[in-house]
Amino acid sequence: MNEIDFEHCNNPHMKLLIFRTNIGTKKKVKSLHPVFQDYDPIMRWTVDTEDRDHVLRIEAAEHLEEWQVIRLLNKRGFHCEPLED
Repeated sequence: MNEIDFEHCNNPHMKLLIFRTNIGTKKKVKSLHPVFQDYDPIMRWTVDTEDRDHVLRIEAAEHLEEWQVIRLLNKRGFHCEPLED
């Protein structure tokens, strides 16, 4: 499953989206700060650059869809796909 209800959040209108990416360096992560900071549906995000899948986790408003994140990253030259269980 690649979209998980954000159980420990007090806001029931939030969810967690998880993706496999090619964001493999801290420099690439840093380049995304302004992108995600200016995108209102995204509340918090992390990238595990040490994981072989360079996992991106996004805590977001429930209306944010996976395709929107994928398009946002693809426009900036990054590969992004939902991470299946």
